[in-house]
Amino acid sequence: MDPAFDQALHRYDAGTAERADLKLLTKQLLKLLVAKAPGHAVEVRVPPYGAVQCIEGPRHTRGTPGAVIELPPELWIDLALGRTTWPDARDTGKLRASGERTDLSAFLPLT
Repeated sequence: MDPAFDQALHRYDAGTAERADLKLLTKQLLKLLVAKAPGHAVEVRVPPYGAVQCIEGPRHTRGTPGAVIELPPELWIDLALGRTTWPDARDTGKLRASGERTDLSAFLPLT
């Protein structure tokens, strides 16, 4: 990772992360997900900072995708870094996943 990511992660770990830190961490980790699981079958949304399409399968082009995962930035960061597991994240009630291929456990953690 780059120094800006490391600094943002340090602030996140210290509990002093600001919106800009959450945005940077979210976007960088979403990029890593796309690199690890390229495709267009599943849309991962981390409002308000980003959304990507990933995982091989039918391409989504218009309207609501058939497979969607939506979760808050903090939960995404913890999942992507391996600080929580997919089942534990689902149990929080903060992660919404619908459609096929919406279990990201095979791709996590990203780092």
